[in-house]
Amino acid sequence: MERTLIILKPSALQRRLIGEILTRFERKGFIICGMKMMRLDEKILDDHYSHLTDKPFYPRIKKSMMSSPVVVCCVQGVNAIPVVHAMAGVTNGRSAAPGTIRGDFSLSVQENVIHTSDSAKTAKEEIGRFFSPEEIFEYDIATLHYLYADDEVALE
Repeated sequence: MERTLIILKPSALQRRLIGEILTRFERKGFIICGMKMMRLDEKILDDHYSHLTDKPFYPRIKKSMMSSPVVVCCVQGVNAIPVVHAMAGVTNGRSAAPGTIRGDFSLSVQENVIHTSDSAKTAKEEIGRFFSPEEIFEYDIATLHYLYADDEVALE
């Protein structure tokens, strides 16, 4: 199974949407294998957004992401990266489709409540940036037989 990163941004925390957003991923069938609340500092943000640090809007992003704690999650499932990314919706909340997280909870490009990894490469990097190996858990899920067919995952 594939793992991916989710960040519930300060806008999600301030609007008290944590439970509602996480519920969507759990109801879909994703397994939460790591979760914590943390404050992001300049070092981790400069690393995470290294592709944006030279953009004129980057100081605004950094200020927003440091305005309150965030909740970071690692979830797993078959094709977790593209499915979680699609569930989040496009970056601009005004353009995001209804039914997506951003489409339902955001009217902003920046204050768009959630970040998700967009590829296997970034998922691996981002999970490693926000979690130590000891903070990622593997455990049996009793309902796995009801989430996937026998030929989709190795069911015991």
